[in-house]
Amino acid sequence: MAEPTFRPVRRIVTGHNEVGRSVVLTDAPSPHTMSLAGVSNFGVTDIWKTESAPASNEGDIDPCSLPIVLAPPKSGTVLRVVEFPPDKEYIGKWKREAAFASMGDSGAEALEEDASRHEMMHTTESVDYAFVIEGEIWAVLDEDEVYMKAGDVLVQRGTSHAWSNRSDKPAVVGFVLIDAYPLQR
Repeated sequence: MAEPTFRPVRRIVTGHNEVGRSVVLTDAPSPHTMSLAGVSNFGVTDIWKTESAPASNEGDIDPCSLPIVLAPPKSGTVLRVVEFPPDKEYIGKWKREAAFASMGDSGAEALEEDASRHEMMHTTESVDYAFVIEGEIWAVLDEDEVYMKAGDVLVQRGTSHAWSNRSDKPAVVGFVLIDAYPLQR
């Protein structure tokens, strides 16, 4: 597997000291990263996870220490940054099933969608807030697609979707994934 070439994401986490005063607990690149399907510049970085709502702010244990999986924890959330390489660098060259399977059971379950529209088509049982930080990307749905650039935000509500970077530069997209009830189709 090639050495990752995507950029690190600085993660600053606050908390409380022994007398209850607010402090910075960590300020460093998030160590919770993976290259998707051996594509060295397709980077997934988890920043934070919660296990429930309302979330707990107690303690100083890093909730991202678990393996990176596609979906958020049941009743929880995940904050993630993904660096998408241009499609032409991996589409048709990667192993779709291996890519999704590398993100745990929820990744394998997401593969039930038809990939003829785009190789990244998948569905998760979540509400996802996607915000473009840098570059440009297309949100591809079953029957529609929408162009997004830095500063644009999309609310993805359990739909079959893919992310298509049709440019020549990486696209950096932030995601907040929130567990949701499965759709009754």
